[in-house]
Amino acid sequence: MAKILIVEDEPSMRLGLKDNLEFESYSVELAIDGAEGLTKIEASTFDLIILDVMMPKMSGFEVCKAIRKKGVTTPIIFLTAKSEEIDKVLGLELGADDYLTKPFSLRELIARVKAILRRTQHETVTKDEGTATIGRLTVDFDHYVASNNEGDVRMSYKEFEILQFLLNNQNEVVSRYDLLNKVWGYDSQPTTRTVDNFILRLRQRIEENPNDPKHILTVHGVGYKLVK
Repeated sequence: MAKILIVEDEPSMRLGLKDNLEFESYSVELAIDGAEGLTKIEASTFDLIILDVMMPKMSGFEVCKAIRKKGVTTPIIFLTAKSEEIDKVLGLELGADDYLTKPFSLRELIARVKAILRRTQHETVTKDEGTATIGRLTVDFDHYVASNNEGDVRMSYKEFEILQFLLNNQNEVVSRYDLLNKVWGYDSQPTTRTVDNFILRLRQRIEENPNDPKHILTVHGVGYKLVK
């Protein structure tokens, strides 16, 4: 049974989400603000976090940034009343996996929850890539850890997914839209600019000179190609 944490300060929303997710046979825990959410994330393990953005004490963005900095790769869905693209881009770049703007339908939320859990649980069972070294970076895809000659390198869950997809298509051109469809996998998708920003971060971890990449190459007008 997948374990989900809901961090939401609005009582009716919090309890409504809990009831509906428990009806789908998920185990659900609740936190009433960002600070309590962070405490629970640090004390326990979850399969998915549903995280409101605008909350007392700590915003969802602050919680996300804090746990990604600690190396927690649990998938995150942001909930927010904001609809501007810049907020969506910021949330995804901080390491979230998806983003829903209030008001949203419960059917849509549950569909996205199921899609994320289906993908991550499938990877847990079937992924056998083991360890790969790309440029300066050594990555263990089985345990979601990465390192270079200076020590451990913190990476978000989404960065591991993108790098894994590029590696699975090594020496082939992968379009930005392929990455959006295969890694994010939703009709409501982030922009290609978000993909470019993730690639920039991966280059900073992999390349000797990120401004003159040798491993993640840009194919202008199309996308990217990974060369080991």
